[in-house]
Amino acid sequence: MSSEIVFGFENAAWPALLVDAQGSVLRANTAATSLFGSGLSGDVPQLSNIWSPENGVTAEAFLKLTAQSPVPVMNLKLRAAKDAIADCIASVCVFNRDGRQWYVLQLLPKAALTPLIAKPAVPPPAPPGETKPVLDAGGLQLKQKLDCALQLARTVSLDFNNALTSILGHTSFLLSKAEPGHPWRHSLMEVEKSAEHAAEIANELQTFSRQEKESRRSPLGNVNTVAGRCVDFFRNASGPSITWKLQLEKGLFGARFDEAKFQQALTKVLENAVEAIAGSGEITVQTGNLELTEPLQDQNAHLAAGSYVRVEIADNGCGISPDVLPRVFEPFFTTKGKNHRGLGLALAYGIVSNHRGGVAVSGIPGTGTSVRIYLPAEKQPVGESVRADDNLNGTETVLVVDDEALLLSMTETILTEFGYKILTASSGQKALVILARDDTTVDLVITDLVMPGMGGRELVERIRELSPATRILCMSGYALPADKQTGAPYLRKPFTSAELLVKVRQVLTANPGVDE
Repeated sequence: MSSEIVFGFENAAWPALLVDAQGSVLRANTAATSLFGSGLSGDVPQLSNIWSPENGVTAEAFLKLTAQSPVPVMNLKLRAAKDAIADCIASVCVFNRDGRQWYVLQLLPKAALTPLIAKPAVPPPAPPGETKPVLDAGGLQLKQKLDCALQLARTVSLDFNNALTSILGHTSFLLSKAEPGHPWRHSLMEVEKSAEHAAEIANELQTFSRQEKESRRSPLGNVNTVAGRCVDFFRNASGPSITWKLQLEKGLFGARFDEAKFQQALTKVLENAVEAIAGSGEITVQTGNLELTEPLQDQNAHLAAGSYVRVEIADNGCGISPDVLPRVFEPFFTTKGKNHRGLGLALAYGIVSNHRGGVAVSGIPGTGTSVRIYLPAEKQPVGESVRADDNLNGTETVLVVDDEALLLSMTETILTEFGYKILTASSGQKALVILARDDTTVDLVITDLVMPGMGGRELVERIRELSPATRILCMSGYALPADKQTGAPYLRKPFTSAELLVKVRQVLTANPGVDE
């Protein structure tokens, strides 16, 4: 199992077993060993050791039936410690790895619910004006089932992200080396798009697994970073027929926004700009600060007095006719034929509006279109990010720490190509051995946060004790804007080769103590 699955498996509050097709229990978490006691003792305990005849079939037959016709949730009777019978609600996940079939059994003993049925707990009084939900036995049982599903979704999405990081990293690296006319370029672009789509699915799984509303305020971010990343992608994808001009304001105000959603809004606008150009053309993306002493109305964008960041995307394509212009934000309205759903600008408008911003569109038929996006800003410039079209080469020594061999190989390939000297370690303990060498000076440590044994957070703490001057970059598949517990810069998996190179250069050139 990967480190993320091991982490989630071992730390689950309910009993969980990893079983092979022959019924051997290869791993049992702490809750399982506590419930089943000596039934799971020995070098390779068998599922049959804790299996009750009351189930009607043998443990081996049960596994075969589950593999042929998976059942999400079922009832099982298992032998617990002290000769007791545990009546369990079981969730079984069947998967293939390395040519073998594996089963993850997650078990919720019903006995734990009995005291709640016999003697309902009296909840503490809710504060005035607040209604506190109370779960009955059935509700608690349903919640435990959901917790099982949430944990499984979390571990699967993290494991999925590791595989995608290797695919996306290698593919984007090869794309950066391929000339526009290279015969493999189109296929590589399709692989990259498929990997990015898969990353979106993994992100949806993570969102589901968290099951929480986004109540915290968005972090202060730099719109230049998102604009530059989007232009880099479209420049690679559109080929030489479109000329791209990127004009970024120095000292751009900081804005509070959800980076993934804002990138999605910019992407939809840029897709429209590319489609508006028949043959060759030019697209300009420009950012700037805007300070209003009184309200402003730009087309249908109504802006109150205050500070804003403005992003303008202008193309010299087919333009927009006056009769179409008032309807461009209507969902499902499109002039591009039946293959278009008409949701691009509607989605962009919704995202920007939810950030308390505004979108304005103007155009002249046959001349071009201009889309202006406004976000409320704070007059506090956010550090300029290194961009992918800057010099990303380096000569520093970088130590990469990850228990996934594929990710170590991918990271080493990319960074070595750009001049870095790379050291690798498959665990936190091995990383500390390397850092302790007298003949080795490490400028930057890139570490995964979730690893078996010594995790990334513990490794960060040890590095700061041993070598406070060493810079640190954390990476993980968690859907978080930054790792506040470590206070270190953060790179979220999956990432492209350009995102890795930009972040490494950014961390190495930042002022000491600055969290990018």
